[in-house]
Amino acid sequence: MAFAEKAHYGIGDLVEIVRLLRQPDGCPWDREQTHASIRKSLIEETYEVADAIDRQDDTLLCEELGDLLLQVVMHAQMAGEVDSFNFEDVCDGICQKLIYRHPHVFGEMESGLSSGRVLANWEKLKNSEKGRNTAADRLDSVPTSLPALMYAQKVQKRAADYQFCYEDVAGAMADLDSEISELKAAVAGDGPKGHDAADEIGDVLFSAVNVARFLGADAEEALTASSRKFTARLKRAEALAAENGETLNDQDDAGRDALWRQAKAEEEGG
Repeated sequence: MAFAEKAHYGIGDLVEIVRLLRQPDGCPWDREQTHASIRKSLIEETYEVADAIDRQDDTLLCEELGDLLLQVVMHAQMAGEVDSFNFEDVCDGICQKLIYRHPHVFGEMESGLSSGRVLANWEKLKNSEKGRNTAADRLDSVPTSLPALMYAQKVQKRAADYQFCYEDVAGAMADLDSEISELKAAVAGDGPKGHDAADEIGDVLFSAVNVARFLGADAEEALTASSRKFTARLKRAEALAAENGETLNDQDDAGRDALWRQAKAEEEGG
């Protein structure tokens, strides 16, 4: 099953390589895979692309995009083997969609629209194309496999399209305060019967996401940034302890707090 060596390979080569890997005399591991078995890999590769973007590393981004493209080709090959669809169908589908949803470029709709108008028209065409005529239709179409904060923000945004939301951030903040009070009551054992702390934590997070939406912040990105900030400060606190020949576990509460405050001050330029 020799494959001609070339100075440069293209998408056709990738499709053929994957087809060969899936053949009876190809790779045993590749032959065993299914849509479900490589589902996690698709998600992981997507996050690795996102990480390369965050690192602003074009070389890494090129590599990770290739890994992600492999996942797409693998799924298409699997589908083609049972005459469901193939890679050409995937390409045709996205081309059809792009042309249909850009009438200001490929159709007769007026050009020179703002990006906001373009996005609104995209959503309108998308909902019409998929027959999403009700709030229930649009809420059900939000993928439940999304990360929780992202899922919550999308659900809230679509609910807001039907005026099912607070009027302003003040209302969202008041709701967050209310949910925090209910969480405190649940932790103290004073909450309503059937309302445990886990339920209330979920409500607090959902309300916090709503506040983020009103502020124009991406809740998923905001939490990631805070987690990275925490990690950086903890690593610096550990380094500061090591400078004195100690570890974090050698510290009492006051010592750990002092190290944390010093790490925070250094980060903030204090």
